[in-house]
Amino acid sequence: MKEMALRNQLDEIDLHILDIITKNARIPFKDVATDCGISRAAVHQRVNRMIDLGVITGSGYSIDPKKIDYRTCTYIGVFLEKGSLFHDVAKHLSEIKEIVECHYTTGQYAIFVKVYARDNEHLKEILSEKIQKIPGISSTETFISLEETFKREVPIY
Repeated sequence: MKEMALRNQLDEIDLHILDIITKNARIPFKDVATDCGISRAAVHQRVNRMIDLGVITGSGYSIDPKKIDYRTCTYIGVFLEKGSLFHDVAKHLSEIKEIVECHYTTGQYAIFVKVYARDNEHLKEILSEKIQKIPGISSTETFISLEETFKREVPIY
């Protein structure tokens, strides 16, 4: 319900701004303003308001993992001894720098993580020396991504 109320706080101009900046985060506000038919100051105020509302989270650059020698992208399904151990296990997982996403899930796995490793040997080390040694994890199942076909943000409209 809270999310729906938040969506109601955004008008068409806010959504148009989000659509533009999710496609190119480095676009100058003057260009966004021109496209939206409002002033640069209005764009700035609206973006700051959306940051304050938590609609826009973070800022930064996307890095191609392969360009910095992380050539193996892997998804790992984690089985827990008990579902109630999720928070403790998630805390340990957050300390493993190669894990870039962690999701508490329904279905076969209690936790699903995305991991970047330099190669298969590094992946084996992450699995056997880090992940599988965490108390509360009973087993894991590993899926190596052969290719990321596309990646995008959620649709604005």
